[in-house]
Amino acid sequence: MLFKTSITYRKKTLLKLLIAIEKHEEEINQALYNDFKKPEFESYLTETYFVLSELKLTIKNINKWAKPKMVFPNLVNFPSTDFVYSEPYGKVLIIAPWNYPFHLALLPLVSAVAAGNQVVLKPSELTPATSKLISKIVGEVFEKNHVKVVEGGISETEKLLAQRWDYIFFTGSVAVGKIIAKAAAENLTPVTLELGGKNPCIIDETANLKLAAKRIVWGKFLNAGQTCIAPDYLLVHQKIKPQLIEYLKKEIALAYSGKIENSEDYPRIINEKNWKRLLDLLEGEKILFGGKSNPTDFYIEPTLVDEPKLNSKIMEGEIFGPILPIISYNSEKEIEKVVYNYEKSLALYMFTNNKIFAKNSILKYSFGNGCINDTLIQFANHRLPFGGVGHSGIGSYHGKKSFELFSHQKPIVKKATWLDITLRYAPYNGKLKILKRLTNWFS
Repeated sequence: MLFKTSITYRKKTLLKLLIAIEKHEEEINQALYNDFKKPEFESYLTETYFVLSELKLTIKNINKWAKPKMVFPNLVNFPSTDFVYSEPYGKVLIIAPWNYPFHLALLPLVSAVAAGNQVVLKPSELTPATSKLISKIVGEVFEKNHVKVVEGGISETEKLLAQRWDYIFFTGSVAVGKIIAKAAAENLTPVTLELGGKNPCIIDETANLKLAAKRIVWGKFLNAGQTCIAPDYLLVHQKIKPQLIEYLKKEIALAYSGKIENSEDYPRIINEKNWKRLLDLLEGEKILFGGKSNPTDFYIEPTLVDEPKLNSKIMEGEIFGPILPIISYNSEKEIEKVVYNYEKSLALYMFTNNKIFAKNSILKYSFGNGCINDTLIQFANHRLPFGGVGHSGIGSYHGKKSFELFSHQKPIVKKATWLDITLRYAPYNGKLKILKRLTNWFS
């Protein structure tokens, strides 16, 4: 049976969650460090801050978002009052990834609860410390038949997918996203799939190269490149390529001063399997900078790769690590050749002061979300929907959009009884001309 909740109950529970996260902030930081040496600054900026911000926004606006909304009636419905009600889907499954294990587990949970759903949350088994802590926090805040955490690996996920759900929200790889979609299709369960892609970053000859390098280094090597919207490769105009490379090297050195491996600001690769996968991508490539690694804690240095072939291993799929290929171009046709070589990306970035080039590129390429003259920051605005297109995802969320995502929008027409227009009723003889005249006037 569905665990039904009032708006008041939801607000109180979300407030409890907010207080619990603030109380456990140091434990959250430590768990993220234990899982892959995430620095405290990044833990706050990319994990707890987003969840706390979403909680505060939702608590403040939930009454307004949940209130039935009146819409203009149609001529056919006259006289009537028409509404849209937001109702919970029911039982929701949220499957979270490992790269931002706290943020990407709790953010959809907040909105699913706000919309009135029961939730089963499956954190990633690749971040066991964070997963355990999420389970602890959820246990402190929610009743067991309201929100439940299921820890474990692939077998636990398969068991969950074998059950029937009213909605499934998944964040992860394209390959697993297809498995989720197939399982959901068995019961016609609606899904949101937040996936990834090979995100291009285009730098033309008009860009502020020093600033571009600084912002690219930040966006690419944050979380050691394990970010679904990180720039995956650079497309750089041939004229400014040598200069940009030098700026990139300087910015990496500035960000992680001294011996990068000893920097407290640089995380590690999540596990041995992914560490080996990334090193395998570098085989046979021309390395301009970096390339060093250490198996003891799955360290890979920020690495710049020069002119890989489009059919090389490094350019086959999403890199998802601290490796940045640099490809030069001389014309927009050459940019098109590279970008169109891949499925629609989750993100696209451009560094340019050419407004026409920027506008044309936005209109030309299909991608989930993007940014001009910076990286990643489109994710931070709750007023912007976040999601992919095609292979990079289905559906979008953040802020009010998240509440709507986890709510079925139920339309209701309340027809008046004081007047009954007989035009619509049979017999229809002689009424068609009148109907056409009326519909033309009011269309």
